[in-house]
Amino acid sequence: MALFTEENARASIRVREGRRVFYLSPSDRLTPKARDWLEREGVEVVAGERRPPRHYQTLDGEVLLEKPEHMTHLRENILVFKDHPRIEFRGRIDSLEAEILLAQQASADYPVLRDELEDILGFVRSLIRADVLGEPVGAFQLLGLDAAQLRERSHYPEKYYGQGHFMPSWRDPAALLAVNRVRTAVRETERAAYRAFRAENGAAARDDIILALNRLSSLCWIIEIKLKAGKYS
Repeated sequence: MALFTEENARASIRVREGRRVFYLSPSDRLTPKARDWLEREGVEVVAGERRPPRHYQTLDGEVLLEKPEHMTHLRENILVFKDHPRIEFRGRIDSLEAEILLAQQASADYPVLRDELEDILGFVRSLIRADVLGEPVGAFQLLGLDAAQLRERSHYPEKYYGQGHFMPSWRDPAALLAVNRVRTAVRETERAAYRAFRAENGAAARDDIILALNRLSSLCWIIEIKLKAGKYS
């Protein structure tokens, strides 16, 4: 019998007919957090053994009967080296999620901000789905602001929040500094996304993911501005 934590469940997701599924054998169990994550992500839990593919294939067409430890899944039975740019991007997303959770913990005195960060966390997790399944991000709003509004307000914060641009200081609240770390993690993730989806001519195959991350960094700066201006109670 195996007990799957959230981390174990995330690593065991498979794609079947374009949908993410999690195979759970009758003797296996899920922790409450793992089950909540699967439900929140819309991953179908399927009864049955997690049978490995009959064979694996690399991007250059090589067929492997076993998965080497230095390789991992890009999609379905396609394997790539663990330093592949797409895997690096997914790792950055994972690190970004960790920073958001720590920012929520640091926001105990700001319940509204803690809820907003939960919405942001859900948005970040949706980007992995967009990558793995090849789905478009589509038009989006973050905390009620669309892409154009996020850019406008992050560029001219004094106009909207009565607080101009500033340099964060150790004297600022812990919540502000935690969100600032999230902002820098978003920027690192955006650069990883460009490396992952960059074509030989320099264009990006997934401009939608890069735009989403760019505007998310704008939102983080807006939140810092609002914290500095005392807009959160």
